[in-house]
Amino acid sequence: MQTSPDRHEYPAHWEADVVLRDGGTARIRPITVDDADRLVSFYEQVSDESKYYRFFAPYPRLSAKDVHRFTHHDFVDRVGLAATVGGEFIATVRYDRIGADGTPASAPADEAEVAFLVQDAHQGRGVASALLEHIGAVARERGIRRFAAEVLPANTKMIKVFTDAGYTQKRSFEDGVVRLEFDLEPTDRSLAVQYAREHRAEARSVQRLLAPGSVAVIGAGRTPGGVGRSVLGNIRDAGFTGRLYAVNKALPEGRKELDGVPAHRSVRDIDGPVDLAVVAVPAEQVTEVVTECGEHGVQGLVVISAGYAESGHEGRERQRALVRHARTYGMRIIGPNAFGIINTSPQVRLNASLAPEVPRPGRIGLFAQSGAIGIALLSRLHRRGGGVTGVTGVSTFVSSGNRADVSGNDVLQYWYEDPDTDVVLMYLESIGNPRKFTRLARRTAAAKPLVVVQGARHGAAPQGHAVRATRLPHATVSALLRQAGVIRVDTITELVDAGLLLARQPLPAGPRVAILGNSESLGLLTYDACLAEGLRPHPPQDLTTAASAADFHAALSRALADDRCDAVVVTAIPAVGEGSVGDAALAEALRSASAAAPGKPVLVVHVELGGLAEALSAASSTAPQTGSDKTRKSTPDRASRSEPGKQPHNTSDSTPAEEHLPATEAPEGAHLIPAYPAAERAVRALGQAVAYAQWRRDAADPGRVPEYEDIDEKGAAALIDGLLARGQGLTLGPDETCDLLGHYGVQVHRALPAPTPDAAAEAARDLGYPVALKATAPHLRHRADLGGVRLDLADEDQLRRSYAELAELFGAPEELRPVVQRMAPRGVDVVVRAVIDPAAGAVLSFGLAGAASQLLGDTAHRLIPVTDREATSLVRSIRTAPLLFGWRGSAPADTRALEELLLRVSRLVDDHPEVVAVTLEPVVVASHGLSVLGASVRLAPPPARDDLGPRTLPAY
Repeated sequence: MQTSPDRHEYPAHWEADVVLRDGGTARIRPITVDDADRLVSFYEQVSDESKYYRFFAPYPRLSAKDVHRFTHHDFVDRVGLAATVGGEFIATVRYDRIGADGTPASAPADEAEVAFLVQDAHQGRGVASALLEHIGAVARERGIRRFAAEVLPANTKMIKVFTDAGYTQKRSFEDGVVRLEFDLEPTDRSLAVQYAREHRAEARSVQRLLAPGSVAVIGAGRTPGGVGRSVLGNIRDAGFTGRLYAVNKALPEGRKELDGVPAHRSVRDIDGPVDLAVVAVPAEQVTEVVTECGEHGVQGLVVISAGYAESGHEGRERQRALVRHARTYGMRIIGPNAFGIINTSPQVRLNASLAPEVPRPGRIGLFAQSGAIGIALLSRLHRRGGGVTGVTGVSTFVSSGNRADVSGNDVLQYWYEDPDTDVVLMYLESIGNPRKFTRLARRTAAAKPLVVVQGARHGAAPQGHAVRATRLPHATVSALLRQAGVIRVDTITELVDAGLLLARQPLPAGPRVAILGNSESLGLLTYDACLAEGLRPHPPQDLTTAASAADFHAALSRALADDRCDAVVVTAIPAVGEGSVGDAALAEALRSASAAAPGKPVLVVHVELGGLAEALSAASSTAPQTGSDKTRKSTPDRASRSEPGKQPHNTSDSTPAEEHLPATEAPEGAHLIPAYPAAERAVRALGQAVAYAQWRRDAADPGRVPEYEDIDEKGAAALIDGLLARGQGLTLGPDETCDLLGHYGVQVHRALPAPTPDAAAEAARDLGYPVALKATAPHLRHRADLGGVRLDLADEDQLRRSYAELAELFGAPEELRPVVQRMAPRGVDVVVRAVIDPAAGAVLSFGLAGAASQLLGDTAHRLIPVTDREATSLVRSIRTAPLLFGWRGSAPADTRALEELLLRVSRLVDDHPEVVAVTLEPVVVASHGLSVLGASVRLAPPPARDDLGPRTLPAY
């Protein structure tokens, strides 16, 4: 929050929308003199008991003096906030600054009394907890460091609000009143409490959208066709278990149904609650619809309507107004310009989307910002989940469109604890809050795989998406996501490939892969693909084209029983001739062998074997099939699951394989074997699973941020404060840089300016020979390849000759800006950087110095603060890391000293967010120790961190 320049000016930046415990929303804003009538109306709806708890005495009504006091604030020493829904107060909180004697005071007094009042109908929704977070942030902004509250012992709900907040507090009892005092500085526990509340609230808000008890489609056309009528038919045909209504204001009087669905001219006419409204009317009519929904108590909206931010400036303003209007009534929005939502749970069966077919029920959660990509993903999962590799399907699907309100972060909160979702697949075109997404992704990935493909990687985000500016390149963002456990893929094909493997097979315990099959060539291709993915394949086992189902079963059983094997890839090509293995027999052989060793993943690479892929996924037991088992009925299609009496129908886009799916599925809990048409695709998915499994193991013990006794945090803080007093942002000079880094145990080799040959000689005498002479002009700095550096100058004669050579090559000394530096021990040159990005947060980067590494982009990144284990992995994660570990017989570098340097820089930036950029270049890592030969530091007021403030929805 920013400080208002005028202590009496209305602080608009305190206004915020929040998600409450039950998933609804409320608006928090300062109370002003214009709120007198609202305050009185609010107070009249509060019970006598709640009034008694607030004032410690019967207090049936507010006097004019009370109303004046509670609506007139100076926004510094006296502040009141209200939580509103539909423009009316549902709760209030107030603080009054007090002095040491408990009487009203002004700054520098840093304590305030705080009191709450929540309307009884809204108690239990987490309103008071949200208000406490916001009034605490306001108080800190105004220089208040501590709150005091007096509560009656019987008011256990309010006592719990204070004690559960996680702040450091004291509690006393005197004169029949409980007095609570607590510091407002955020603690690890208070942040953990805040994040946990945020998770529960946002997950609940999405759950209300995905599992409604009643749905109204607003804009369902009177004649067949059109978006609204299509969505209405899709919901009905999917067999939605709740109540369904059609709404169209143009319906003629007396018409009560559309396609057998109860129809009304307005949502207000519906007799009963409506949990979800699907809005498919022209954009200019949406405002009226939102008002009607809000007044009727609708909980959430899916806005299919287009014509918003994706259409330009006017549309962006219309989108902002839509979100603000919906939040006024406590409603959340998916969209606008959304494709819709799907929930395949038998208890819900909701297809509130434009998808004509419901995907097969399964364990995959699917999120797509783009409707077109959503269609493609649903289509691929439908084909791969049935016609190719079995019955793996979708648990829930969300297409957020412009994601003006509900975003991927919200849906992640829901999927994290959704028992029906085992794997999460996301197509993202933008990440609105990378810092929060990374935090949520890390938590989700620790419980279930999260696979992400990001579109618009090399250009601006789609017009409909409001995103924060980031200075980080896409490669860096990708690296940070991988650090958080996200499985990053490049295409939607890879997204589906990885998702099907992770949904069907256990995670591999390591990178060792057995390869077996009836094609030597296909086995060799698979072997090469494993090496390319960094796996450790065993030599392929060729069973020859004459292999029988029993041969495959025996070979797979042996491979799975081998302790030196972590996963198995089976390759299969069609066999020709009498006695060749059939698809069903081969599938049953592989399934039965896999079932006997369920702890290791098995993948199949097949070439034009559609029947095998179906059979792999549909085998119903591990025992040999009898003759009667071979005759199976077809799976009922969508129509047979909808309304009684409707005839099943075949869809025109079904493949022949889909039309002959077996009716029985694998036993409950059995692993389905995924099949791939190419070795590279199978192995790439396996490589991603191996890396993810390793991340899971590492995440169980993330390491620690070490303490160093020689770090002078207070001294560094004092130095930074003094330097920033000069201006808002500055790049430190050499002496100031060395001084600041020295407070954190980072010693920089001094580089003395040498404007003349005599000055160079004097500097060399001060430093001691041998020395280096460097040109530091911008076009020559860190460019040894251009010849602007002379090393190992043993005496003054060599120094003066080198000085003359540089001047002859590059120009006058004032252009060269030469410096003299003492020679450091030989080693490997590396670069260490740290930067605070306004969107992603503080990032530590590491790579080898030189043009080759820059050209290849061979740099690794970690979020700050970095733990000891992360520092170790950072050093080893670049492709050129072998140069640090004795490549081709060279002496290994002192990587422990390098890791310590990384940890010290991480601590500096984490302890002092005013340090917005640090560059150490070059750092020479020798066999013993290292030398920092160049350093630069930039200071600036740190960017605001909304993750440390109160919970809020993105502002509109």
